[in-house]
Amino acid sequence: MGDFNQINLTDAFVELIRRAATQLPADMENALNKAQEREDEGSAAKGAFETILKNVAMARQHSTPICQDTGTPIFEVKHPLGVSTRKLADHIRAAAALATERNYLRPNAVDSLTGENSGDNTGEDFPTMHFHEWDNAHIHVDVLLKGGGCENVSAQYKLPDARLKGGRDLDGVRRVVLDSVMQAQGKGCAPAVLGVAVGGDRGSSYIKSKQQLFRKLEDTNENEELAALEDRLYEETNELGIGPMGFGGKTSVLGVKIGTMHRLPASYFVSVAYMCWANRRAHMDVRLNGEEVEVQYA
Repeated sequence: MGDFNQINLTDAFVELIRRAATQLPADMENALNKAQEREDEGSAAKGAFETILKNVAMARQHSTPICQDTGTPIFEVKHPLGVSTRKLADHIRAAAALATERNYLRPNAVDSLTGENSGDNTGEDFPTMHFHEWDNAHIHVDVLLKGGGCENVSAQYKLPDARLKGGRDLDGVRRVVLDSVMQAQGKGCAPAVLGVAVGGDRGSSYIKSKQQLFRKLEDTNENEELAALEDRLYEETNELGIGPMGFGGKTSVLGVKIGTMHRLPASYFVSVAYMCWANRRAHMDVRLNGEEVEVQYA
């Protein structure tokens, strides 16, 4: 049996990044097509969806980025016991640099003190990486490319919220999520996918909210209360009339995904990770078959 620690996965990570940057997932593209069909003929919303979908097709055909802002690469890596996360991190950083050289990623890593761009999407804590040991024998990697515009309109609330009349309950969660979409308007490149985290501390809540964005649009929350809230928020956010890119229309949000965490008695945080229509995510599974490496992408 081979050893993951003896394998260089840089090329596999480059291909994963390429797929995420240039190929919108099927569930997202299907949702955009359905949204286009719902809009009125000749409307600005209909035209916006036509442009978006044309862009999606061209990006896939030419293997070019779907959006000029290729975002922060966020990696969630699940690995077996004994796999060196330091080596995996080295491979990810090397892959980010190669993907930038090949124009799958725009140089996005800027030093916060000097303002200098590293030029290759590597830097202090860039890309973002989270490692999780699990019991399976293979490595599973999810990547999300989180653009700056939608990141700017992501939000965190603490309940109770007197302004929104939101208490420490799911109705309070509902109120702040609706407010986050109203505040974003078209600035986050609607229609959005909303990743919501309830609980945790300020930091863990933001991480949890972004992890919800890896879920497929058609999945159903295992918790019945949360599943009902996701469906309700999907309906109510689309009644706000914001529409694609803020032009007005029937579709402002393509999906709402909610996760929960335990919290301190004193705190009740709700984080909303607002993701633009270019919800660029991809994953790969890496297995060892004897000395052979098998990589599957999706």
